[in-house]
Amino acid sequence: MSELYPLLLIPIFDERPWGVRDLQPIYTKVIKEPIGESWLTWEDNRVANGPFAGRTLGELCRQYGRDLVGAAAPYENRFPLLAKFLFTGSKLSVQVHPDDEQARKSGQPCGKTECWFALAAKPGAQVALGLKTGTTLEQFEQAIADKRAEELLNWVDVDAGDLLYVAAGTVHTIGGGLVLVETQQASDITYRLYDYGRPRELQIVEGLAATKLHTNAGKVAQRAGEPDLLVQSPYFRVEKLSLREPQYSEVNPASPQILVAIDGAGIVESQGMVPTSFATGDAVVIPAAVRGYTLRPQWELEIMRMSLPLGAATEPETTLVSPVHLP
Repeated sequence: MSELYPLLLIPIFDERPWGVRDLQPIYTKVIKEPIGESWLTWEDNRVANGPFAGRTLGELCRQYGRDLVGAAAPYENRFPLLAKFLFTGSKLSVQVHPDDEQARKSGQPCGKTECWFALAAKPGAQVALGLKTGTTLEQFEQAIADKRAEELLNWVDVDAGDLLYVAAGTVHTIGGGLVLVETQQASDITYRLYDYGRPRELQIVEGLAATKLHTNAGKVAQRAGEPDLLVQSPYFRVEKLSLREPQYSEVNPASPQILVAIDGAGIVESQGMVPTSFATGDAVVIPAAVRGYTLRPQWELEIMRMSLPLGAATEPETTLVSPVHLP
């Protein structure tokens, strides 16, 4: 029997110029500098519970391999998925992530396909996904030089509850007024193409080389007969569960699971472990070798559950509708 058990991880808060100081409704702590992201399952996140308290997720992946990351993970010693909260006070830079093939050519383990679930959205909140139809890379490069790159982006209105899929190679950005849960391949490779004059380094040559004019990015339609499933792709599966009663879940040894509390509190129980409490803003990693676990909500608990797809998976069906106005 494996020594592994459900791992409560300590979030890592990342300051960003476009972030906010008020992280509600996820966190209540007072923030002096603007926080843009809370990283939940990166290799540097430390365990808060049990015998592995103080150790990092990366250390445990290297020690326990497939027992932690699962048989379907691309690498046996690397956690395959990164979950985050994003808090946007203003627009992020316009950026693009390479696909797996392009990333490996530059010495990175994988590319970065991601998705965003909108927990909260102020009126008028938008994201940009891809370039407007008919735009060429040459035109976009000139627009970057002319400081008008925003005009060529495909802006999409966002409401709370929307799930947006961002395939690798999609030029994109996120506007202000959003609280998002991001699920992505475990990569930190980003090429910044445009930043509204903010004094940060751009990677225009690399970014344009990684850009695809046509991708499957867009809002994801709900799958018939699967009300809890937000999205499934070749890289991840994301569900949203609302619990009022205890629920037992089995774990497939092909994939670990990530439980992210987005509202309420609960307890994770698994055979041979001390029960672990977690609440809004926390993430618990269920190693692939754990056979099953029970979630006990304390009154009510709303979670997002991320895992690797089991078997072959295609990209999701999406729609991409532009509003008639610019942000």
